[in-house]
Amino acid sequence: MKNKNSLNRKAHFLGTKIRNLRKRNRLTMEDLSSRCIKLDPESAPSVSYLSMIERGKRVPSEEVLEVIAEVFQKTVSWFLDDIPEEDAITPSKGSGGGISGMALEPNFLFSNEILQIAIPEMLSQTGTSGRQFAHLLIRAHQEHHQNHFPDLERAAEEVGLKRLPISIDELIAITKQMGMQIKWFRKTPLSVLESMGIDENHVVTSFFDPPSTIYINQIMKNQTQRLKYNLAVHIGHAVLHDKDGMKNVLVTGRNEITPLQDKNAKIQTSGMDAQDILLAWRDFECSFFAGALLCPKVPFRQLLDRNGYEINTAKLAGVSESVAMRRMTAASPYPHWHYFDAYAPGKLKAVYRGNGIPLPWGNMSLVEDPCQHWAVFRMINESFTGTSAQISILNVGDEARIYACESVKVEDLAGKSHVLCSGIDLNPAIAAQGKDALSIANDLKQACVANSGSSQIPKSIKKDLLSVARILNINWVERGIDNDARLICSRGSVCPRSPSCYQHCQQG
Repeated sequence: MKNKNSLNRKAHFLGTKIRNLRKRNRLTMEDLSSRCIKLDPESAPSVSYLSMIERGKRVPSEEVLEVIAEVFQKTVSWFLDDIPEEDAITPSKGSGGGISGMALEPNFLFSNEILQIAIPEMLSQTGTSGRQFAHLLIRAHQEHHQNHFPDLERAAEEVGLKRLPISIDELIAITKQMGMQIKWFRKTPLSVLESMGIDENHVVTSFFDPPSTIYINQIMKNQTQRLKYNLAVHIGHAVLHDKDGMKNVLVTGRNEITPLQDKNAKIQTSGMDAQDILLAWRDFECSFFAGALLCPKVPFRQLLDRNGYEINTAKLAGVSESVAMRRMTAASPYPHWHYFDAYAPGKLKAVYRGNGIPLPWGNMSLVEDPCQHWAVFRMINESFTGTSAQISILNVGDEARIYACESVKVEDLAGKSHVLCSGIDLNPAIAAQGKDALSIANDLKQACVANSGSSQIPKSIKKDLLSVARILNINWVERGIDNDARLICSRGSVCPRSPSCYQHCQQG
């Protein structure tokens, strides 16, 4: 009875603490209820009951409070004391995260008129195609918005009705409703190859021929996940671009080429073509739409939450690992994600880095000396099945940051191996729990430095990281903590290891 009276007196204060914790961890009430159900279905509060608790209108039972405390890795007593929350626990205004730029002075040099003159000249001098530059702009836009594009999400949901998984038959029915027909081909028409500037070493998986025909390669009949993605891209083209007169062609390559040759690869000369930006943006729109159609945000987030963000959730969603891992970055309530798709020896075909990882080689060029301690590059040359979790420490500017990632080796349609990697920046998650993230990252860095670049995670740090992993509900973060942490670098010139991994090369 005494505990009940204590809860009554502190109901409002208790609700505020729960609300602030929930918002600080970017969870909706639906997310929190789902997390509670996963831990204890019998004691878990409903969304409406959570709302009343947060507003101080209801006093949670001890069982309910215990399951909420477990979600946030707190003790029950923490919710019941009269100690005000630290600033780090109080939700901050604004989203934070993403990649921010710096103020460039003098501003007049960046006027539209000057840039329109300077950019084509810059591209010509560096050998960068207009299409490559367009994709850099789009990537920056994507990272600035933390991969959230609600208009594209809504457009996909209106078409797919938030079905998860959505079947091949349902996708074909959508194409028919939109007045499109599907035809199959064995040999890619020469006109399509010529229009793309590619040869028969590359596999054209599908193309849209205006006004209403989707042509699909026969080899896709046994590639259900890839076929679904191709159909979803073409549906996106029809919805977003009204089936205009431009061919929409999807390609994969036997000999890996520059990532921007995947589509409209004939544009490879330096300089800026008038349609470069338009074509690149449409490619991005259709690809994002396809992911949102196949993995609608709310149902997919709930699926990820139930399965601890495991990569094999892709099978449950009926999509490829690539689609599932890219959609994690958009569906997760945690905003500080990255995603890489790497081919040997050191080419990043696709990059998303909403947490700002420094990548001086970009995703447009081949690097001869990628840091082999990055999981995505290390796994390229390893005989490895299944997935691999890793905790890494990387200097970003003058600050040490802790990253966690999960990687998997897959094959493209042409049989070429590549590595997919999804990961998160842990520093913001550590700071959200009132901990000194920079101090913890520096301590972990020093432990690795003292052990030639990799180290078991010290117990005190492991405890903090395990708490964060469980709050985030990402299983592979917890698995990574059981492995040695590794120092990584953006280029050899800043290798943090002693001796440097690149010392021999520098001496030679």
